[in-house]
Amino acid sequence: MIGRQYGRIYAWDKVNEAMVRQWCEIMGVENPLYTDADYAATTEYGQLVAPPAMLQSWCLAGFGDKILAPGSTTENPYGVLEILEKNGYPAVVAVNSNLTFDRYITMGEKLYYTTVLDSISEEKTTALGTGFFVTLKMTYFSEKTNGEADEKVGDMMFRVIKFKPAQRPEQTAPAKEAPARKRPKPGISDDNRFFWEGFGEQELRIQHCISCDKLQHPPAPVCMHCHSFELDYQVASGKGELYSFVIMHYPHVAPFDSPNPIGLIELEEGVRIPAGLIGVEEGVAPKIGQKVQVEYHTFDGELTLPQFRLVPTKES
Repeated sequence: MIGRQYGRIYAWDKVNEAMVRQWCEIMGVENPLYTDADYAATTEYGQLVAPPAMLQSWCLAGFGDKILAPGSTTENPYGVLEILEKNGYPAVVAVNSNLTFDRYITMGEKLYYTTVLDSISEEKTTALGTGFFVTLKMTYFSEKTNGEADEKVGDMMFRVIKFKPAQRPEQTAPAKEAPARKRPKPGISDDNRFFWEGFGEQELRIQHCISCDKLQHPPAPVCMHCHSFELDYQVASGKGELYSFVIMHYPHVAPFDSPNPIGLIELEEGVRIPAGLIGVEEGVAPKIGQKVQVEYHTFDGELTLPQFRLVPTKES
């Protein structure tokens, strides 16, 4: 198979400004030659060009690595790797990826590349294991439509090792018991300290504006209604109704129960607060508007939080 040349793999899109701009944003490249058309017009190129390092990205396959652009070859340039895998060399690690560029690529060009299986080494043993170094060479072209020959614009040498992992002696370390997970503690600031400290006193404290006599939640440094800084709190009754809810089944997050019902409670006082729900029967969904009553539960011997118990619908 060495020396075999594989057919063309085309780019899905012509070289275009949108993909160049997005690539530059992600890579942190700020060269105006790539994104500022007015600046590029003053340079020797006279127009926007694509960053050379984008060469490989233009011809990448679609999501899943096997969705090639129309017109591309159906041959698999990496077929030799599949053969090695079937013969007992399952692992692969990239070793080299060297790009060379013949010139800048301009907007509107349509690219493709061809691949040659350049070499396969003798079997070698490395720290990773025993296997073969496989080297492929890709040559990139700009396709011409005016009868001219397609123009070579760059090359890439790509090398991997396809290997049988080395056997490492088993280490029998004593099993460590995983520490028990605790409930995460809330972020407490001067603006919300009264709210969290209230639970230790079995109080549901809701922020109150002295100036306009309105309540708000969550706590904030300023009244959301009148922008006053004159704030205190009032103790709510702890009664309300279920405004909305979600029951978390997955992922399982310690130390929370699974399933984990969370409700958005509309208090009698008119504000809403999210909290855990208790009294939810397995397989029976809570009902919107169902009455609830606050209870205070202490976790890990130090963290007291409010949870709301559903009042059975026949009593609500």
